[in-house]
Amino acid sequence: MFEAVEELVAEHADLEKKLADPSVHADQAGARRLNKRYAELTPIVTTYRSWKQTGDDIDTARELAADDPDFAAEVKDLEKQREELTEKLRLLLVPRDPSDDKDVILEIKAGAGGDESALFAGDLLRMYLRYAERVGWKTEIIDATESELGGYKDVQVAVKSRGQIEPGQGVWARLKYEGGVHRVQRVPATESQGRIHTSAAGVLVTPEAEEVDVEINPNDLRIDVYRSSGPGGQSVNTTDSAVRITHLPTGVVASCQNEKSQLQNKEQALRILRSRLLAMAQEEAEKEAADARRSQVRTVDRSEKIRTYNFPENRISDHRVGFKAYNLDQVLDGDLAAVIQACVDADAAAKLAAA
Repeated sequence: MFEAVEELVAEHADLEKKLADPSVHADQAGARRLNKRYAELTPIVTTYRSWKQTGDDIDTARELAADDPDFAAEVKDLEKQREELTEKLRLLLVPRDPSDDKDVILEIKAGAGGDESALFAGDLLRMYLRYAERVGWKTEIIDATESELGGYKDVQVAVKSRGQIEPGQGVWARLKYEGGVHRVQRVPATESQGRIHTSAAGVLVTPEAEEVDVEINPNDLRIDVYRSSGPGGQSVNTTDSAVRITHLPTGVVASCQNEKSQLQNKEQALRILRSRLLAMAQEEAEKEAADARRSQVRTVDRSEKIRTYNFPENRISDHRVGFKAYNLDQVLDGDLAAVIQACVDADAAAKLAAA
C-alpha cells in the first residue's frame, strides 16, 4: 500500500536540496514554483513517514505482547492510530485542483424576486465579506450596480489570500463550491401581509487569471464606452467612462463602471474577462475528462438551486451534499466554514471513490 508515495518522498528530498541552493532564488518565479510544490508534498511525506513508523511500532509491540500480555493494549492503540493515518494519507493523495491556490472573482446577481432578490444579493455579499474577514483574506469590490432599496442587482468582488497558503486552504479551494443559484425563503421588507416569499440570487465564482494564464489577442476584443448609470457620484451620468469589452471569438462580455476613469474601468473589465475565459477553458477541459475523474460537487449544473436560506426556521440547507443546520443567522454573519467543509468532504469522497 502507498508504494507510489516513495517517488513523492524522493521528489520532496530533491526539492529540499534545490531550495537550499542560493542560486535557485535568483529566479524568483522559479523559486516560488519550487516552494509551492515543496509545500504541497510536505504534509504527504510527513504523514507517510508517521504511517511507516507506526507500522514498525505495531510489529515490535506484537512481538513484546507474545511474552507480556500488558503490551496487547498498546497494539490496539497503535492499530487505531495507523488506521487514522491511512485515511489521512488517502485524503492527501486525492488529485488536487491545479487552481486551488488561486484567488477568485466572485459575482453575485439578483435573480427572480425583484427588489427582494437584490436585497438578498446584498445579504450574500455581506456573508462572503465577513467570511473572508474571518479567514484573513483581502476583498475588493470591483464593480457594483445597486438597487433602489439598498441591495445589489449585480456586484463583483475580488477575494485574495494573504501570505503563505496551506494546501487546500486557498481562496478557490474553499469558494469554488459557492457557484450556483442560492434560494431564500422569508418575509420580504416589502411584504405588508406577512407572507413568506421565495426568491433567488445567482453566484458565479471564477479563479482570477493572471496574464500568463490566458492569452488575449487585442484584435479579438470589441471595446465599447458608455455613460455610467447608478445611484449617483462624481462621474456617474456625466462622462462616457463605463467600459464594456466583448471577446469576439467566444462572445464573453465583461463590463465595469465603478472607477472614475475610462482607463481604470478598462483594466478592471479586462481582469474580469481573463477570469471568465480561464473558467470557460477549465470547464471545457472538465467536460472532456472521464466522468470518474470529475467531482460530484464541481459538476453540478449552475442553474440548479444549490442552497436554501430559510429565515422562519433559521435553517440553511445545501442540497448537493445533504448539509443542514439551524444557525442561519450565524452563517449570514460569515460563519460559513461548516457549510463549505461539507462540500469539501463530499468532493474528496467522490474523488476517492472514482480513484
